[in-house]
Parts: sequence; C-alpha cells; structure tokens
Amino acid sequence: MSQVIGIDVGGSTTKIVGIENGTHIKSPMNITANDPITSLFGAFGKYLYDNNIALEDVEHVMLTGVGASGVTTPIYGLPTTHVDEFRADGLGARFVSGLQQLIVVSMGTGTTLVRVDGDDIAHIGGISMGGGTLQGLSHLLLKDSHIQDVIEMAQHGDISRINLQIKDISKGDIEGLPMHATASLFGKVLNSNPNDNDIAKGLICMVLETIGSCAVLSQVNGGFKDYVLIGNLTLLPECQTIFPMMESLYGVRFHIPEHARYCTALGAALSYQQQSMKP
Repeated sequence: MSQVIGIDVGGSTTKIVGIENGTHIKSPMNITANDPITSLFGAFGKYLYDNNIALEDVEHVMLTGVGASGVTTPIYGLPTTHVDEFRADGLGARFVSGLQQLIVVSMGTGTTLVRVDGDDIAHIGGISMGGGTLQGLSHLLLKDSHIQDVIEMAQHGDISRINLQIKDISKGDIEGLPMHATASLFGKVLNSNPNDNDIAKGLICMVLETIGSCAVLSQVNGGFKDYVLIGNLTLLPECQTIFPMMESLYGVRFHIPEHARYCTALGAALSYQQQSMKP
C-alpha cells in the first residue's frame, strides 16, 4: 500500500513516521547516530525493513528539521520534498490533538512556539530553554549529561528543597496564587542543603515551568487557551504534575497527545496532502 514518509532530521536523532491513506499513522520510530545524514539513512532503512515496505510502495518522502538542509538529492531515488519545520509542527499537532485553534509548544534542544488558527499556521517565537539547557546544566552541576540518568535521579528528589514556594514566604493566601506555586526557581538552595537527586528534580522543573510560563505569557492578549506540547521533553515524568498545576494557575489547557515526540515528522508527511491538493 502506498505510503508518504515524513522524516524529522535533527542534529543526530532522526524521527520517522509513515502515513497510509492520508490518515493512518504507521509505526513511528527514531534513530540516533553521530551525524544527521547517517541518522537519516539509518532511520529510513530501518523503517522500511521493520515494516516490510518496498521502495516502490513509498509515494513520497517529506523532509524537515535542522539536519534536512544538508540533503540535496532524492532519498534512494524517491520523490523528496523539504517542508518548513514550523509548518510541520503545526500540522502534526493539529492532527493528533483534533484542535483547530492552538499554540504548539515544541520542546526540543530549545523551544519554539507556533500558532495554529485553522489553516493559518505561523511561527510566533520561542526561547532558548529546552533539552539542551537540561543536558548542559546537568553536566555542570551533576557531572552527568545522560538525560535518562537525570530522570532517574529526579524521581528521588524533593522539589521543596530547591524552589521557594508561596507558602515559604506568605503566612496567608494570596488571591490567584496557590500556596504550592513557585515563587523563585532554585530560590531555596542556600538554606536547604539539597542533594544531587533534588538538583536533578529542580533542573527538570525549572526547564518545564519556564517553557510553560513563556507559552502562556505569549498569549496574554491572544485569546488562545489550548497549548499542545510536542517533542522529546514530553516524555519527562514531571510533565504529568507540572503542567496540570500550571493549568489551574493560568486557566489554560495543556495537551500531550499520543505520538507527541513524532509530531514534526508526522506534520511533514501530512503536508504532502496539502501540496497534492493545490491546483
């Protein structure tokens, strides 16, 4: 059966997903290698092999991501097209969330924000906070840059030893602010003697809280209430506690859809349909 393959090529990690009949998502996967070209061809070859797909079954290959710029020839002779990454983010997040008005929060090495209003998709900004920040600070403070190690450490950490919370500085309720809300990231470490597990927890929470606040504040006058989180950081367990807390704080909705980490590759594949329908 004919498939359109969407490939999101990062610096060393490539994510790939197929679309059958324009709607069916088939076997998302990712491959890591030392460089983007090796990662790209490794992911493509493994995807075809694992899913028993012949080259003649591939209708089109859609490429996006920072590593895709170095690819200037068709992939294995197949029709190949490059797609703007921000548009791919928007199409993928819109498809998996079922929403027509949303802000896409793409949490990668850094974080980008994309506004989706029906078919109007636009990049509206971002911040230099993301997985790269978490990895770099973990290397400096914990002497360990392996994210899985940091995640495991954080599961045993106590955030109350890291962040100064409203309850630490106020004896009474403050209108609109729950007592457990963060008053100052890392504002408590001078007096709490945190261990490495606490620091790991603090780093993850700092990155996620900063991203969430930035996304919401980007829409103070924009009217959007739905934020769809995509990218590798959606796998962090802390997402399940931090973003619900921020929902109650800001009166918005955060969504982490199925296949969140593959949304950009998915959006690249979906963009083929739109191109095909153009007169």
